[in-house]
Amino acid sequence: MTRQTSQTPNVPGPEQIRRAPKVLLHDHLDGGLRPGTIVDLARAQGPHSPKGMGGTLLEALPETEPDKLGAWFHEAADSGSLERYLETFAHTCAVMQTRDALFRVAMECAEDLAQDGVVYAEVRYAPEQHLTAGLSLEEVVEAVNEGFREGERRAHAAGHRIRVGALLTAMRHAARALEIAELANRYRDLGVVGFDIAGAEAGYPPTRHLDAFEYLKRENNHFTIHAGEAFGLPSIWQALQWCGADRLGHGVRIIDDIEIADDGSVTLGRLASYVRDKRIPLELCPTSNLQTGAAASYAEHPIGLLRKLHFRATVNTDNRLMSGTSMSGEFERLTETFGYTLDDMQWFTVNAMKSAFIPFDERLAMINDVVKPGYAELKSEWLFRQTAVTSLSSSPAG
Repeated sequence: MTRQTSQTPNVPGPEQIRRAPKVLLHDHLDGGLRPGTIVDLARAQGPHSPKGMGGTLLEALPETEPDKLGAWFHEAADSGSLERYLETFAHTCAVMQTRDALFRVAMECAEDLAQDGVVYAEVRYAPEQHLTAGLSLEEVVEAVNEGFREGERRAHAAGHRIRVGALLTAMRHAARALEIAELANRYRDLGVVGFDIAGAEAGYPPTRHLDAFEYLKRENNHFTIHAGEAFGLPSIWQALQWCGADRLGHGVRIIDDIEIADDGSVTLGRLASYVRDKRIPLELCPTSNLQTGAAASYAEHPIGLLRKLHFRATVNTDNRLMSGTSMSGEFERLTETFGYTLDDMQWFTVNAMKSAFIPFDERLAMINDVVKPGYAELKSEWLFRQTAVTSLSSSPAG
């Protein structure tokens, strides 16, 4: 009888997860900076501290040693205090106010994602939050786009492949959504792939920005909406039925329209049925959802049930710095929790690639030429390990 390998077929270990081709649809540029970069930029940019914090940018930082600063971001985001959570973004946005800073942050974002095995990413940011040093909206977009392109080039030189598209975000509490939508449309063939709104859901429904969504629909452009992260089903319903969102940013609260009986049978409400039937993509962010209270644990996260029910679920990072996560980290936790195999990882990844805001033929090529071959190679490795183990166990002693 042969000894079993340490992994059953298709169950990936951390190294296989890192090497697997991954697709990321929900990642915030100002939520993914390297801690060392924050310190460098704060030191270089001088006197202006985040609003309400005295001193220079560097003096306003809670820590100036990168490892300690990274830990502070994670702890602050994990504290359960909305004020501390929002403070983390005050620090990152404060150092992203010059062309050089935006270029560097975008470049490093592309490099970091590629290093983690991400082959396609849509990274979002709000141009209106990067104007305090005198940049125009157009200059912000161009600096970020140039940074992404340089990051792609550097990743390729390091042996990784990645394509990054930008999503321009308008803030829900502000009144610039139409202006940002028009900006997204102007740059749609120059690196920007779509539009988004973000910020607190409660009190700021997506219908406040109907003019922006109506404009984008007339222009045949793509948009996603942060909805169903904290506020629940009304936010999802408005995003879809009033605004016409192509995807739901988070959408995790769709679980509130799914009833599980004592015998385990599942009944979908009309909104949940609509979301599943129409194959509306859910940009799920498990670790972030735990931080914001949308789920109590990974085991209780709705992604487990949504996967079983074949919703168009995708796996995402949201804010890599604040959540102390990566795409590999998200999949490691899901694999440990739900026993997901490489087949499950491929399912989530193909879902995401199908839902990307690039042309159909390019999505298809990415799925057929990059994603599926990458997983096929990984899934074949267990067979060769098993063959080697069988050969060793059956060889004569001597």
